[in-house]
Amino acid sequence: MDSYNQIKKVVITGPESSGKSTLTKELADFFNTEYYSEYARTYIENLSGKYTYDDLILIAKQQIKELSVTDVRKGNNFIFYDTGLIITKVWFEYVFHKVPNFLLNSLREIKIDCYLLCYPDLPWKPDNVRENGGTVRFELFEKYKKEIEKYKINYLIIRNKGNQRFLSAKEYLSSAYCL
Repeated sequence: MDSYNQIKKVVITGPESSGKSTLTKELADFFNTEYYSEYARTYIENLSGKYTYDDLILIAKQQIKELSVTDVRKGNNFIFYDTGLIITKVWFEYVFHKVPNFLLNSLREIKIDCYLLCYPDLPWKPDNVRENGGTVRFELFEKYKKEIEKYKINYLIIRNKGNQRFLSAKEYLSSAYCL
């Protein structure tokens, strides 16, 4: 088993309907490693009403728990996370106009090796959880980018459609930026 020092934590992030989940699964399959699904989506799908500030607190705590895992069952250099704390921070700001201190502390303390920031150039696919289509996706993209840069974490913007997104991510992860 690889030790934590050899495993790189990669967060796939971006606006809704930008291909995060698909890319996360493709990369985990290719690199024969573990990944964490988007916890917020699963949580919100199971609510009987609209999510609240307290729901976001629970989501953030679960994400922190997942991002803090240092003992992985299998891994081939990487562990992938569908979304992460930056999306949650922006979500707190965008919806509730405040961010809990424990989340800000975790953003500083939990080491993320690199981000794959999905550009919203894929068609919007509405569903029962997504709420930010249209130009809001581009606004949120810029907010995520600004946050990643604020924390000085290496990242690649993932653009285009189909296999090109995967190939760009794979090439980047094989480069010195993330290894």
